[in-house]
Amino acid sequence: MSVEPRVNEQIRAREVRLVGPEGEQVGIVPLERALQLAADVDLDLVEVAPMARPPVCKLMDFGKFKYESALKAREARRNQQQTVIKEMKLRPKIDPHDYETKKGHVVRFLKAGDKVKVTIMFRGREQSRPELGFRLLRRLSEEISELGFVEASPKQDGRNMIMVLAPHRATKAAAADRVTAAHESRARPPREGDVAPAAPAAAAADTTAE
Repeated sequence: MSVEPRVNEQIRAREVRLVGPEGEQVGIVPLERALQLAADVDLDLVEVAPMARPPVCKLMDFGKFKYESALKAREARRNQQQTVIKEMKLRPKIDPHDYETKKGHVVRFLKAGDKVKVTIMFRGREQSRPELGFRLLRRLSEEISELGFVEASPKQDGRNMIMVLAPHRATKAAAADRVTAAHESRARPPREGDVAPAAPAAAAADTTAE
């Protein structure tokens, strides 16, 4: 669990090793002197190395520091998002309605930032006509081109033909932003003016028959 550093009057040491706002070393000074220097330049005194002897404190805008730290943490969560590979199976002579349904799933997977392994399954004499699989996969890749691209070109693997689609960088970033926004929304404490969810109707009245 991360703990915020001590700031200004929260600092307990009698003296501190002071670092200026540009990283310059000021030296060891009494806490009262460090607090006065911070007030003189309208900055905060922040304890950045509490375990040092004496502790190291830096002059900075603590509000700006917290904001920039939150942005870095958000970017780190975005970059650490794990890529999931989904799989979608089609037949070379798939019904138009089934094709649209399965394409919809592929679109949904890509929008979520996932890769999609598309498998064409050949049966019987269909194996002698691989061009049907190539044609279907090419059509699919063209129709989802705004969201993703062909990461692994169609390749025959026994009775199957496999192609891998991956989301564009912008698509994946948008998916990560949605996940982060949802996470931050759940973590946000209720604000004044927020409307509490209504109680279920069943809890509002006793419907038990006499």
